[in-house]
Amino acid sequence: MAFRNAILPAVAIVMSACAAAPEAAAENQALRTITVTGEGKTTAAPDMAILNIGVQSNAETAAAALRENSSAMTATINKLKDLGVAEKDIQTSGLSIRPQYDYERNRTKPLVIGYTASNNVTVKLRDLDDAGRVIDQAVQTGANSLGGISFTFADPKPLYEAARKDAVAVARARAELLTEAAGVNLGQVLTIQDGYAVTPSPVVQVAAMRTEADMAVPVQAGESTISANVTIVYEIR
Repeated sequence: MAFRNAILPAVAIVMSACAAAPEAAAENQALRTITVTGEGKTTAAPDMAILNIGVQSNAETAAAALRENSSAMTATINKLKDLGVAEKDIQTSGLSIRPQYDYERNRTKPLVIGYTASNNVTVKLRDLDDAGRVIDQAVQTGANSLGGISFTFADPKPLYEAARKDAVAVARARAELLTEAAGVNLGQVLTIQDGYAVTPSPVVQVAAMRTEADMAVPVQAGESTISANVTIVYEIR
């Protein structure tokens, strides 16, 4: 009788190990997945322009060039403010003074014949209907350099959100198509990787010259597209 009792615990251990074996095998089985990407786009008319305006001045001395340049730039900035551009939307983006050389007389040791002072400001224009007039008035006041104009959105967040939703829907539709074609079932989402990029309107080079009719510079904002990309990993069954 004592011998029979000694065998029973051993049998229980073996049965427990056999029951756990399928579970361990299931856990070790590789999870089947499908990875898909989706791109969503949202297109809208920009509501803000970014303009680069500059003043370049030449003089025989650095001090004279800087003095002349500062006077013209101060007048330009004051004119921008008079036209309704907020002070926070005007930012200095470049300031320099460089010598001018005469290489014709002596190429190995050129002579300094003057100096060029440059001052540039980046301006945010929140009223696109007034952009042409602002550019024209700035040039009349003292600006003589335009680095072009680009268009953007004051609040792009809603556009990003719409593009992301579209991207997820595209990825989901692609996953459903592929799994149906392969004869498997689409399972739950395992991971989502988000990424986005803006496709801006091309930078417009503006020729700020007055016409005989005294008209403002024509500016067309067109449309800009925001795109969003997602990568989603689904379980397949």
